[in-house]
Amino acid sequence: MVRPCGLLTRREEPAPLNSVSVTLSIQECVAGVSATLNYENKERVPVEAFFVFPMDEDSAVYSFEALVEGKIIVAELQHKMMAHASYENAISQGCQAFLLGEDMSSRDVFCCNVGNLYPGSKVALTLKHVQELPLEPDGALRFMLPAILNPCYHLSRWPANTCLQIKAPAVALDNLPYTLSIIATINSQHGIKKVQSNCCLTSLEYLGNDKTTAQISLDDEHRFDRDVQLLIYYSEVHTPSVAVEMGKLKTSSDCFMEESTVMVSFYPNIPETQPPITCGFIFLMNQSGSMQCPMSKRDKSQLRIDAAKETLILLLKSLPVGCYSNVFRFGFSYESFFQDSVRYTQHTVEEAVRKYLMKADLGGTEILTPLNAIYGSPTIPGHPLQLFVFTDGEVSDTFSVIREVKSNSKRHRCFSFGIGEGVSASLIKGIAWATGGTSEFINGQDRMQSKALLALKCSLQPVVEDFSLSWSLPVGLSAKVLSPEQSVIFRGQRLIIYAQILGLMPPKEAKGEVCLKYTLQGKSFENKVTFSLHSKPDANFTIHHLAAKSLLQLKDMGFRETPANDKKEVLKISLECGVISSHTAFIAISKDLNQPVQGPLVRRDIPRPILLGAVTTVPRYHGGGKFYAS
Repeated sequence: MVRPCGLLTRREEPAPLNSVSVTLSIQECVAGVSATLNYENKERVPVEAFFVFPMDEDSAVYSFEALVEGKIIVAELQHKMMAHASYENAISQGCQAFLLGEDMSSRDVFCCNVGNLYPGSKVALTLKHVQELPLEPDGALRFMLPAILNPCYHLSRWPANTCLQIKAPAVALDNLPYTLSIIATINSQHGIKKVQSNCCLTSLEYLGNDKTTAQISLDDEHRFDRDVQLLIYYSEVHTPSVAVEMGKLKTSSDCFMEESTVMVSFYPNIPETQPPITCGFIFLMNQSGSMQCPMSKRDKSQLRIDAAKETLILLLKSLPVGCYSNVFRFGFSYESFFQDSVRYTQHTVEEAVRKYLMKADLGGTEILTPLNAIYGSPTIPGHPLQLFVFTDGEVSDTFSVIREVKSNSKRHRCFSFGIGEGVSASLIKGIAWATGGTSEFINGQDRMQSKALLALKCSLQPVVEDFSLSWSLPVGLSAKVLSPEQSVIFRGQRLIIYAQILGLMPPKEAKGEVCLKYTLQGKSFENKVTFSLHSKPDANFTIHHLAAKSLLQLKDMGFRETPANDKKEVLKISLECGVISSHTAFIAISKDLNQPVQGPLVRRDIPRPILLGAVTTVPRYHGGGKFYAS
């Protein structure tokens, strides 16, 4: 079952969503997104609607507003409980109100209530966010607009008050009443070479002879049948850079948004080393029922479970001599190939391949139990643990899983693979980030095996040590690093660091320098970047919002999971910077109606598309972490 993004309500009756319009602005390695969703109440009764949609978990959502009958209502970011209370109070008084917040159980799902949409009225909801674009191994920058929200397996500790429990009626894809349009403007001083996508695009149109600015659009016929991916290739290889952004006018002595903030991008030239280190490998393979779906839901592509099986066999045969390995298969239950990890030999590999029955026959995705078993097993001295996780990511409470992985981060690295479309980016990225590993997403057009072999190569690299960052700035200035201390970086990766420049900024011609130093197998390396301290104002405060998001990702472990000591800091950063967190929500209230909305509110659901290979039953929780069809 696939749940589309869009306006949802709590009854299985239609509520028209006319269109979704996305304006994308890409500047080097940063994307600014403005998404507008247009709705109209064509009924004779007032409506309260529930809007649920997926969002890339790295996105810093900093603006939410509603256009109601020609008037813009700008939302205010408040403590989540306060915002919910304000919304309920406004609705009870007949006012129009709009509420936006992260879902209780996952950072990459957002919920929005639209209350008292009176008969005949129209509303356009616009939210804005910024995000870093991840770097692909071939040098491309990847932008992903999530459009598919898969059903999630309910862990035994299933949280209450999550929008993932909401159902929606299903219709044929051709009958879906809303469309998606995207127009992207790309800017790079290096020149734009090409743009590729998993969707049909218009031809790339250059807006100048130097090819530093271009536009491209999504084909008019696109529907919500896949996540939208753009791969942007620049003409020159990525080089280190520093971008400086002015803060707001100073009104206090300690305000995040009033200090100049910098974004430093390094591309460390880490040499390839020989021989590779020896490790202990555990492969955690999802064999739940959802893995029986095809990689792509648009055509008869390979099944997820078959792609995972081929990849596992390739990885087992590619391990270097001297390593140890074991395989865990999991769903509602789990089992391991061997009681303990075994030393790599031709015999043990053949035995593992022979005994492995790769079927999607283990029910729901109860991933916490096998993780606890893996972490409870003793490690092999001299063989650091490398955990490879293959899953379609359909887990409800991602924060609990990430917290468990993070609590064991000192003893292993996790390399995660999200299989198929609609996978939870929050889960896949979160468990890799928490341990200093890497994450990959594989859909119908990607080769899982090549990405898995690349991750295997990374896992065998020796650790880069003794990271340090030094600054050379004019007298009176100092740098305060905001990003968490770096502990792991792999060959070919990009390193982004955020910092504040404190003090009175000098004249335009002043320069600064930042130097990254590290050691690898006893050898010292350094990368230096000289930059201008002159900064141009940005009305959207892009770098400030990205820096705030990096801090929130470090401290914010969900509405229920965040430690008390960190919650206060999360609230301060979120409210001060205007970037949403799991503890805050946007609230907008319109009090300008000639008279309050009268009558009981009717709830409406936007239909979801039926896609090839989608499960037609809706998972329903009955306790104990099991799936039941409703």
